[in-house]
Amino acid sequence: MSPQDVTVVALLADPDAPTDIAQRMARELSARLAEKSGQGQRFDVKVVSEPFTAGTEDPRTLMRRILDRGSAEDWDIVVALTDLPLHAHGHRLVVDLSHEHGLALLSLPSLGGLRLQTRARRAVEEAVLGLVGPRDTGAEERPRSQRQPRPLAVRLTPIHPGQVGEEETANLRYVVSGPRGYLRVLAGMVRANRPWRLVPGLSKALAAALATGAIATVNSTVWSLAEALSTPRLLIAMIGSVALMIGWLIVDAELWHRSAEGSPEARQRARLYNTSTVLTVGIGVLVCYVGLMLINVVWALFILNDQVFASMTREPLDATEYWTLSWFVASTATVGGALGSGLESDEAIRAAAYSKREQERRQMAKAPEGHSTGHPDHPARGGLPRAHRR
Repeated sequence: MSPQDVTVVALLADPDAPTDIAQRMARELSARLAEKSGQGQRFDVKVVSEPFTAGTEDPRTLMRRILDRGSAEDWDIVVALTDLPLHAHGHRLVVDLSHEHGLALLSLPSLGGLRLQTRARRAVEEAVLGLVGPRDTGAEERPRSQRQPRPLAVRLTPIHPGQVGEEETANLRYVVSGPRGYLRVLAGMVRANRPWRLVPGLSKALAAALATGAIATVNSTVWSLAEALSTPRLLIAMIGSVALMIGWLIVDAELWHRSAEGSPEARQRARLYNTSTVLTVGIGVLVCYVGLMLINVVWALFILNDQVFASMTREPLDATEYWTLSWFVASTATVGGALGSGLESDEAIRAAAYSKREQERRQMAKAPEGHSTGHPDHPARGGLPRAHRR
């Protein structure tokens, strides 16, 4: 315990989103911990932003790094936060706890994509209170290693304790499993990538799409085609154009992860990363599609003449025709945007589609064989292999 009976809690956070989450929760974490401990304990919370996961995805290696980092400081408890999805013994890891050393490693994607700030704060509170343990009433407090580990609260279900290897620093692990756990981690990864950032990241593609839409809106042939197409065909045109845009972005920017390892865990990681890539890009493209459709409606309202339209299509220009035409033009414009996306740099697309930690992971995966971007004392273990190159 620190001098003056104050427990020093360090939130060791990866840069970008984990640091933002740690800084927001730190504003009230000290008071909440003191209130929940109910034993007159006081807490001093510090936020340290460091890329402690650089070069590795192995929880055992990460826990050793956290231990070394905490040993160099006057910290009682270290809680590390990362937006990297972690796997251990075939399971998707939520949190590793070391009651002996006062350490916790929290994988934010495993908390899901909704109410992340609240869930992360609750998980950190439970981890800290569990690591502090109940205070003894005797004259001397028992060493931390002799205390009985307290599990996390059941409100974090479906998180369950997982197997922890004998050589690992952690003595208690919580994992998510099954389809629900997979979807939870996947939602957390997509949220960490923040797909809405893809919209400004595709400025040249959007410019091409807007130009295509503006021209198509005043084309009488497009009027006739939109009028002739049924709703199922318009829906197929939308799905096809969006799928084309997604596929083009993934292939052109080399966003698809290819694993050279043949192990089931490596294939599972590859599927998880690729699924999150498709969803991230897909959400961004859908946002662009809806935006194009709304812009096309406004443009059509401004530019179209009902008499000219009726003379060409033999149908009155009413609200239904405006939306039908804008829907079809949005699909056409999206195809033009896919071609325009080739003008974007691969780095710009990756920066828009991935979180900072995911960009670092993919750069590490492309590094030459034998080159490590990790800590010199802790070579990368369990990291992903080199990605496919053009």
